[in-house]
Amino acid sequence: MNDWNGGAPPLVASQLRRSYPGVSGPELHILRGVDLSVDWGEAVAIVGASGSGKSTLLHLLGALDRASAGSVHVGGADIATLSEEEAAELRNRRIGFVFQFHHLLRDFTALENVMMPALIRGDGNAMARTRATKLLDQVGLGGRLSHKPRKLSGGEQQRVAVARALVNDPFMVLADEPTGDLDTATSEDVQDILFEMKERHGVALVVVTHNRELAGKAERVLRLREGVLENV
Repeated sequence: MNDWNGGAPPLVASQLRRSYPGVSGPELHILRGVDLSVDWGEAVAIVGASGSGKSTLLHLLGALDRASAGSVHVGGADIATLSEEEAAELRNRRIGFVFQFHHLLRDFTALENVMMPALIRGDGNAMARTRATKLLDQVGLGGRLSHKPRKLSGGEQQRVAVARALVNDPFMVLADEPTGDLDTATSEDVQDILFEMKERHGVALVVVTHNRELAGKAERVLRLREGVLENV
């Protein structure tokens, strides 16, 4: 799949709309024409009230859902033109995800969890292991490679999730309330790690959050209100 135009920004969304059928009435319009462009190495925070559609937007940007109208281009690739198999490949190779809950595989070690996307991509075991080991060291878990998730704290689990999001050298990382399940001190540590890794690896970062401190670390803060993005 030729999914990268080297001159294109990592993310461009134009007039994104997402509606759902009403249970017993008219359609429910969640997104009403969202425009968003993110440059290489830029961090954008999206805030908004609960139920405003922030997670819906992130799912569209990450090719986890299809828009009702509008377009999303990741590295020049138009998501709408991709087959399900091609979209899955794009997600694995070009987009890193960090969710509120780490979604680590409980029967695998930290190292194996980080290796997994690289192995799915087709990397050899030695290459995937080298890359994953380096990333875990960068997030401060070089001494916890063999620990399974249940042996890690909440903050450590999220650090593993950040490393996993970066293992395939993505164009961008999408983070949905990445510190929402952590106490204040641990949240601050994970925030620092997330932005440090963004800088180190030069990826675009889009983070959905209610945390004002986390949002304040981004170059731009946008509010999703009444289905559209506006500057804060």
